[in-house]
Amino acid sequence: MTTYGDLSPRSPRFAGLVMAHTDDPSVPWHRIVRSDGSLAMGDRQRRMLEAEGVGFRPGGSRVDVARFRFGC
Repeated sequence: MTTYGDLSPRSPRFAGLVMAHTDDPSVPWHRIVRSDGSLAMGDRQRRMLEAEGVGFRPGGSRVDVARFRFGC
């Protein structure tokens, strides 16, 4: 799991725009989250991350970025 800012430090919004319009099934879009751990793609993204063992902070709405981040 990584963040949009990790992918594109100077323009994380651009990285988000590109990922939002990518329909290539080989691109693991669900592994990219906002810097605060919140999910851009909601419940579907959460289910995919949980299936891969990515944990969420207490309260359950944000990924535990400090624990599960893989820097680029």
